[in-house]
Amino acid sequence: MPDLVAHAHAYAVIAFTVIAFYLFTRERIPVPFTSLVIIAVLALGFHLFPYRGAGGEVRAPQIFSGFGHEALVAICSLMILGRALMVTGALEPLARWLARIWAWNRHAALLALLASAMLLSGFINDTPVVVVLMPVVIGLAMRAGRTPSRMLMPMNFAVIVGGMATTIGTSTNLLIVSIARDSGAPPIDMFQFTRLVAGPALLALLYLWLVAPRLLRERSGPLGVAPPRQFGALLHLGPRSRVRGRTLGQARRWTGNRMTVRWVHRGTQLLDPEDSLVLAEGDRLRVEDTSTYLKEYERAIGATLYDAELVDSLPGDRHPLRAADQQLAEVIVTEESPLHGRRLHESRFAEDHGVVVLATYHPGRDDPGEGEAVDRRLGPGDLLLVQGPPARIAALKHEAGMLVLDGTLELPRTRKAPVAVLVMATVVMLSAFGVLPIALSAFVGVLVLLATGCLKFEGLGRGISAEVVLVVVASLALGRALTATGGADLLADAFMAVAGGLSPQGTIAAVMIFLGILTNFVSNNAAAAVGTPVALAIATQIGAPLEPFVLAAIVGCNLSFATPMGYQTNVLIMEPGGYVFRDFVRVGGPLVILMIVAFTFVLSRAYPL
Repeated sequence: MPDLVAHAHAYAVIAFTVIAFYLFTRERIPVPFTSLVIIAVLALGFHLFPYRGAGGEVRAPQIFSGFGHEALVAICSLMILGRALMVTGALEPLARWLARIWAWNRHAALLALLASAMLLSGFINDTPVVVVLMPVVIGLAMRAGRTPSRMLMPMNFAVIVGGMATTIGTSTNLLIVSIARDSGAPPIDMFQFTRLVAGPALLALLYLWLVAPRLLRERSGPLGVAPPRQFGALLHLGPRSRVRGRTLGQARRWTGNRMTVRWVHRGTQLLDPEDSLVLAEGDRLRVEDTSTYLKEYERAIGATLYDAELVDSLPGDRHPLRAADQQLAEVIVTEESPLHGRRLHESRFAEDHGVVVLATYHPGRDDPGEGEAVDRRLGPGDLLLVQGPPARIAALKHEAGMLVLDGTLELPRTRKAPVAVLVMATVVMLSAFGVLPIALSAFVGVLVLLATGCLKFEGLGRGISAEVVLVVVASLALGRALTATGGADLLADAFMAVAGGLSPQGTIAAVMIFLGILTNFVSNNAAAAVGTPVALAIATQIGAPLEPFVLAAIVGCNLSFATPMGYQTNVLIMEPGGYVFRDFVRVGGPLVILMIVAFTFVLSRAYPL
């Protein structure tokens, strides 16, 4: 009883931690709500019953201090930097490079995809990497007549493994390093454990390349991915086109040999699409593909998906493409539409609506023959692919007879891509060489992106996940409460009572197993909040160095491969990949075991345990 009274705060925090974990596992309770509950209950509890002991003082202000914590500033800033790489299209050259390799050899392309995903995720938040690579994987699979199920999960897992390699790879890494530093552990540099991750990452790469695709099935039907719409379009070759005076075969090679030309319009003539045909200014290439690839062809060969002479003749303030921000949207023609029964060139669409029609899709109607132009009469159900400023796209929704589909696509500001890459590289280098802490360098980087126009203030919030912010603050509060009240020491005592007979190497493996199980059912940041103080307490009890146990916590909390709820990117790929729960167990389970064995060996060799 005296022990219970002496450690009343610790036992109360441990009991509340168990309740919090239970709430995190309930799908019906949103994670942000659970995080708010944790913050509120801890703040109220320590306001009514303040704690002061050997581990420090805990009051309500300390619980709220997470909102201004250096780790949260770094995490939010890095998320914004990752969004800047997306909105500027900085990663699109990588996507085009992967597509060219795919055209040469699919197995080599998968290896290149996995390796690229691992490298990128060491410096960019995992979610933007998956968001950028996912449409590339889906597009490549569809072109091969396959579903992306055998590629998406390996790509996603490669991103998670690569995120372990640096302190900025994931928000969980930053959180663990911050909790460890606040608990008295020595500071950890950005690349301090990169060399230790390299060996296990190579094993994971081989597993994901050679084994994982064979464990996954081709999903079709309701679980498959619906084929993307193939729009018909004309690529207009103007005076600035790169392919004037070059052959059609050369033009196709600049698109990674993906572009298929139905025929070539030259004046009133229709020319066969022979690779030896020399292209000239004024030619129009008849192509069919998805909206993403049509825009890629436009950039690759320096063409336009619209008649530049007609559109450029509009006054500057009414030119649809002069605005810096551009969106793509799909518009359905209805029976009440003034376009019904008319051709596009008769409608003055760009002048009247402030958007440009790039391509058309005629569901259920025969393809036009060689003698019929692409500008067909429009009927009910026909789709128009349009581009214009967001305000004009929004205005289209209120036009009579126009049905704008949900899911408009923002076009990247590609001219800003080099600036975004330079800023990201500078942020990483300043932190890596110890010139500035990562929170400060990333925060200044965000200011530079805003000043240079890579990002706009109104879009700043889109780069920050409210869920991540609240989970990080709740995790910091929970971690502080456990450490200061001695709850972490009590949990370490309980852990050692079970695993006390193990060697130091076995103890490290047990820590990773415990956190690996935990992170697959609750938020990995929540697992870090409990796992990091406990891991440090265990290291202190057995007299081992703290660094290997910090890395064991990072590894364990990132082993979120075995369940779809283990990590947010697992949820992202679940629907397009057509995955079910057992797919994650079948592929992710062996990967969890492989990583635990590999990291136990590496840490045992690298540190005197």
